[in-house]
Amino acid sequence: MLTATEAYLALNLLPNIGPIRVRRLLGHFHTPQAILAAPAGELLLVPGIGEEMAAHIADWENRIDLPEEKCRLSDHGIELLTLDDPRYPAALRQIHDPPFLLYMKGTLLPADEAAVAVVGSRRMTHYGREQARKFSFQLARAGFTIVSGLARGIDTAAHEAALAAGGRTIAVLGSGIGNVYPPENQALADRVSQSGAVLSEFPVLYVPDKQSFPLRNRIVAGMSSGLLVVEAPARSGSLITANQALEQGRTVFAIPGPIDRPSSEGCHRLIQQGATLVCSADDVIDELGLEINTLPLDFTNSEVKPDALPGLEARTTSESAPPPLRTVELSELERRLLVELDLGDTTIDRLAEVTGVPAGRVGASLLQLEMKRLVKQLPGKYFSKAG
Repeated sequence: MLTATEAYLALNLLPNIGPIRVRRLLGHFHTPQAILAAPAGELLLVPGIGEEMAAHIADWENRIDLPEEKCRLSDHGIELLTLDDPRYPAALRQIHDPPFLLYMKGTLLPADEAAVAVVGSRRMTHYGREQARKFSFQLARAGFTIVSGLARGIDTAAHEAALAAGGRTIAVLGSGIGNVYPPENQALADRVSQSGAVLSEFPVLYVPDKQSFPLRNRIVAGMSSGLLVVEAPARSGSLITANQALEQGRTVFAIPGPIDRPSSEGCHRLIQQGATLVCSADDVIDELGLEINTLPLDFTNSEVKPDALPGLEARTTSESAPPPLRTVELSELERRLLVELDLGDTTIDRLAEVTGVPAGRVGASLLQLEMKRLVKQLPGKYFSKAG
């Protein structure tokens, strides 16, 4: 006899069934086990269930390999969340078409209900990258969970900055968790799962397609109190996500850019249509009605220390002036990188070669040095000491 979660897993493995059809089926049959046990003739009584889908559901045991998918879950350390699970994100549960099943690697916490989605172009400019990192870093330090889609560009910058701040971040995939896309972000996905969660509504090895990314984006928006569009051209998936956020009753924020840059046209259009123009993380925090540092933040696994970042200090709730900043604290690797950069501009790969440290760790340290305003990134993925 299947459990409810196993029955939902079986339904999710069937093609094209989707959360709305499952909701209709549940309205008729009441439990997922009853759906799978129903004959095709009775399934046809449910609106939206045609003959082909009814045949697939009635013959589900011959059309999917449920034991194999359960083995994949175990191999990849993935848990399943149904709508009835108390860990299921409360905000996501309230949207029109919440996933009836979420695959999760990592942990969701009640504090993740204070979340901001950060989205933008895959082909980000230097300006977009800097804004994504600055806003995400400061929001994460303030106690917000940063939600994004693990895509190239702005998404990647947002996740990396949240991790550098010692905060929490959640990645929502348009693929299966066992088939991370883009593949070069596998290491980043692993880090996210250790400081938050990686989520997907797709089977473990699902290959992404054009339909899966808009579906992913509704989850990104649905999990968040507000959605920040950092940089987006006129035709951008980020604008679709922004529209989904508005339909879900979320606040949409947009960062303005140079008026002659196509990369900022989408943000400017959103602002014209009523999105909140923001110039700093404080603008987002003020609009959402939460004070910095009212949420717990754990810096124990981060080299970034509170009060150690000039220009990124936390706002206090007191009317008095903030205390003087402490001296910037540097790790041994950060000091080594600064010594190498004294010799001239260079790349992550070159720094990894001369220091003997993996490129991923070098990149994370360079990000922290950027946040400390000691290093800056140049066009062509070169780095130099800040002047």
